[in-house]
Amino acid sequence: MEKTPMIEIDQLSKHYKQGIAVVRALDEVTLNIESGEFVAIVGRSGSGKTTMLDSLGLLLRPTSGRIVIDGADTSHLKDDQKAHLRGSKIGFIFQEYNLLPTLTALENVMLPLHYAAKPKGDRQWARALLAEVGLEDRMNSRPDQMSGGQQQRVAIARSLVNRPSMVLGDEPTGAVDSETSAQLAGIMRRMNRQHQVTFVLVTHDLDLAAETDRVIKLKDGKVISDETTAPASVAI
Repeated sequence: MEKTPMIEIDQLSKHYKQGIAVVRALDEVTLNIESGEFVAIVGRSGSGKTTMLDSLGLLLRPTSGRIVIDGADTSHLKDDQKAHLRGSKIGFIFQEYNLLPTLTALENVMLPLHYAAKPKGDRQWARALLAEVGLEDRMNSRPDQMSGGQQQRVAIARSLVNRPSMVLGDEPTGAVDSETSAQLAGIMRRMNRQHQVTFVLVTHDLDLAAETDRVIKLKDGKVISDETTAPASVAI
């Protein structure tokens, strides 16, 4: 039996009007991403990669085309249905961490559990995730007591607390130095393999892209290359 892709993107377009002009942020993109893949989406500013990520996160409604996530066609879902799907299937990692400053690392990791329609996991699971990212001794620290790299480790743990099918990363190494970036890339790769969660990362970081299974390059809203083995020399 043929395996169903984790993500199916079929003729996906997103257009915006600027005066009388039409900007094709995504232009009939078609591709599949398999369960458990570790994927980088790269491209210059304005290439469409952020629009792609926001579309996969169900934060944007496409102009045309469709996205199927883990067998669920999202084309005609209502907002509350999309919110439910996000809470149960999708984790997010942001460039600027997006941690609540008054909460501890453990409390920040557990926060998505309060918003999920059917919360999965508990305090022990959140503690286990923090231990996996090397923060077993910082669980009670607030964000202002941690370095940028430590805060992003908290964000990585938080992205997995609802046991999602996929994690979307928006420049997850963009706010740290190169050494910390390499450490974060290794952590995300380890979590991808250990938990068999699909990772899709938008990035300008060539070193991070080189760690992935596959590099998809966008230009002017179109896929111009799709390499299953990511060369370190990919030009962004």
